[in-house]
Amino acid sequence: MTLHVVSLCTGNAARSVMAGVLLAEHVPDLMLTTSGTHVIEGMPMSWRTRDAILSLGLEPPQHRSRQATPDELDSADLIIAAAREHVQWMRRTHPRAAPRTGTLKRLARDLAADERAFAERVAELSLATVELEPWEDVIDPAGGDADVFVETAAEIAEGIHALAPRLRR
Repeated sequence: MTLHVVSLCTGNAARSVMAGVLLAEHVPDLMLTTSGTHVIEGMPMSWRTRDAILSLGLEPPQHRSRQATPDELDSADLIIAAAREHVQWMRRTHPRAAPRTGTLKRLARDLAADERAFAERVAELSLATVELEPWEDVIDPAGGDADVFVETAAEIAEGIHALAPRLRR
């Protein structure tokens, strides 16, 4: 079975899009969606997001922002949040999916890469109740200059490079 992963940020305009492009590049057999917690539906990514993706040597996708849906979140094997606020949102609004929701940085650090089933490795992290810490947040580039977007893309790339080998069933 294909692993369903959701990349989640606030507006689905920068961080989740960058993470989605990187995940698609490094783990091509994923069923991957990107979405946001507070989205204006249908907005294209900014030129700064596009340029940040290009700075990674990757092709920017055709993208329109979309709000996370209950069906998407309930069916996901893993939800990768850009920051603590997204995990907190999931715990409040979609508690059924909270045990499968963690920040990129926590998942990159803590998700085991052994032979056990993927669901078992995720469950051992206690993601619905683990205390969230400031180090887990990826920089939100919103309102920043192009260089802030490039820094964010590099930060996300580092996390995805660490996490990608662990994303198998």
